[in-house]
Amino acid sequence: MSTAIVSEAFGHYQQMDTSYDPETRAVWLRMHSSPRPCFTPALLSELRHFQRSVAEEVRAGAEGGETPIHYFVAASDVPGVFNLGGDLDLFTRLITSHDRDGLERYARSCIDVLHANAVNLDSPVTTIALVQGSALGGGFEAALSSSVLVAERGSEMGLPEILFNLFPGMGAYNLLARRLDPVRAEKMILSGNIYSAEELYELGVVDMLAEKGEGEKAVREYIKKHSRQRNGYMAMQTVRQIHSPIRYEELIEIAMVWVEAALRLEAKDLRMIERLVRAQNRRMELGSEQRAAAQHVA
Repeated sequence: MSTAIVSEAFGHYQQMDTSYDPETRAVWLRMHSSPRPCFTPALLSELRHFQRSVAEEVRAGAEGGETPIHYFVAASDVPGVFNLGGDLDLFTRLITSHDRDGLERYARSCIDVLHANAVNLDSPVTTIALVQGSALGGGFEAALSSSVLVAERGSEMGLPEILFNLFPGMGAYNLLARRLDPVRAEKMILSGNIYSAEELYELGVVDMLAEKGEGEKAVREYIKKHSRQRNGYMAMQTVRQIHSPIRYEELIEIAMVWVEAALRLEAKDLRMIERLVRAQNRRMELGSEQRAAAQHVA
């Protein structure tokens, strides 16, 4: 199947770019949500649409005797940031207005995307996350939901939600317990600590370390190796799902606990969230200025 045909099937998006590499049979999505690199409702909608499109393309190819897609790679177009997690500005508005329905809709949208990724789109596809920079909160959860987590040295990942009296409710516990164990998963969540890619690799949370600036090369090298032994790798992928399943209903139940906890946040907690939003905005403004200056020099 040609690049043009696959691209046409997937459509065009506002908060991410997609591409297809026929040589490696890999589709890539690169997120660039606005105004901050977080999981906005628009980005979540586009991600879910893309996941469905890929799954349909795989099924159609299998029926025709050819599977054009073997790998689904999630990355970012924002320098230094994979994803900063939940839409904190939206959270504040929904909590302040006691909009339970709005929080539930957002939580379900997150779970829909995360679960599809965690079960490899219910297809003979391997999901891969490439972290180049910061993956925090829901951004870390998204990376963890992939079958393979590749991170560049110097990247940072963590779950800071406890700092504003909340917890990461979109799969962090399940996904960390799958890679570590429940005790260490809970300790990591309640610490609020930010970890380096190197630390997480030593713990077994990150599957593959890449040198800074060489993440995409590392992903392609992994795919090349995986492709040579794909039958065995895919069998082990299935074994993982059997032994440590990520169940949609369980994720939703936990997400509803998150909704209740969010609605109990107090004014001081919301002020902390607002400070984090301002810090994220300043970070993006500084990044934009640095990129503009670099382009001017070039």
